[in-house]
Amino acid sequence: MSVNKAKIPMYVGKDGRELRRVLTSSYVGSMIEYYDFVLYAAASGLIFNRLFFNDLPPAVATIAAFATLAVGFVVRPLGAIIFGYFGDRVGRKSVLVITMTMMGVATALMAVLPTRDQAGVIAPILLIILRVVQGLSVGGEWGGAALMAFEHAHPKRRGFAAVFATAGQPSGSLLAGVVLALFALMPEEHFLSWGWRVPFALSAVLVIFGLWIRIRVSESPLFLEEKRRREQSTEKTRSPLIEVLHRPGTLVLAFVALLAPFLSFTLSGAFGITYGATHGLSTSSVLFISSAGSLVCIVGELFFASLSDRVGRRPVMIGGVIAGALLVFPFFLLLQTGTAWGALLAFALINGVAIGATFGPLAAFMGERFSTGSRFTGLSLGYQLAATVGGGFGPLILTALIASNPADITPIVWFIAGVAVLSIVALFFSRDRAVEAPVVDETTPAVAESVA
Repeated sequence: MSVNKAKIPMYVGKDGRELRRVLTSSYVGSMIEYYDFVLYAAASGLIFNRLFFNDLPPAVATIAAFATLAVGFVVRPLGAIIFGYFGDRVGRKSVLVITMTMMGVATALMAVLPTRDQAGVIAPILLIILRVVQGLSVGGEWGGAALMAFEHAHPKRRGFAAVFATAGQPSGSLLAGVVLALFALMPEEHFLSWGWRVPFALSAVLVIFGLWIRIRVSESPLFLEEKRRREQSTEKTRSPLIEVLHRPGTLVLAFVALLAPFLSFTLSGAFGITYGATHGLSTSSVLFISSAGSLVCIVGELFFASLSDRVGRRPVMIGGVIAGALLVFPFFLLLQTGTAWGALLAFALINGVAIGATFGPLAAFMGERFSTGSRFTGLSLGYQLAATVGGGFGPLILTALIASNPADITPIVWFIAGVAVLSIVALFFSRDRAVEAPVVDETTPAVAESVA
């Protein structure tokens, strides 16, 4: 197949309409996922500590609330294994419909939870159960959404195509931050009584919209071809998880490479929001500012993903990791000013440069680590393991590092710098697999089914 070097198409085949549907589905699904995630993350440090753990001292209550956030991350790798298996054996599309439904229902049910004052110890238990369901579903959602975009796109445009799944994350963060900030403008007693529940209930509306889009897309042509090949083969194939673990170095390097990016994400998310709210900014102000940072992140991810199609994933991501380490100290100094402009600059720098340059190429980078038959499992597991350590325990670790002296941010600076070195080394030693092109040809049964 010849490729026009002057203008490489986004898709392989006659018609780009199907790819546009796939990219929209990936974007919306990821947006809903991160709407739910950021909503919970922000509520952990601003609301849940006061409503579900109010029998504890304030600092301990905040740590307990962040611990429930971590619980959802802990089960993500399990979700990646479960949904990864079915995604690699049954299909990407069917798994994505299930994960979106589970995620939305769990988040919507949080809107009707009783508080600890109303139900006692059962209240935080119910919160944790719903968080577990949320975490399991997220374990399969992002990986599947990224794969659908990655496997439909032209090999030379996979970075830009796959970023639509990643760009949905700051979009969800933006939406969650704005919605929560608007309700935070209410009198505090009304906000803590019922106002915080409305953003969680809105998740049900978003999920209905997302499912309407998702059921209209076709299955990945690469998966269908792999499934046809597997069915015609007389050899017994290994399970996707065994296939991934058969090459442990690939999984370990991918996991370590993503640790620093997830710590940057933690800085701009739950930890950064809570830190800003305790340094002169109102709750609504820091939520609006964080949302503005998410908007900058979208632009950064699109730019750096496109750049990675030209210069490679690893150089761009290594630059982003270095930027993330260098920006930690200025980030805290700007937040400590207690001014809106200082906080806005802090969130814009972290989101646009550190997160944009690492998360932009990330989906394609992970997709190129694994073969089609185990790609859903490998991509999801590597991503979710890093998310668990860097994103789930990140707020707990960063909070603990400054618990004895909140004014001294030096431990955080050195900790993130150390993790950045590990991620840079892992990125340097990572190698891409050759990924086949989804050649669309009506004479090929698997592909004909994919475009039907």
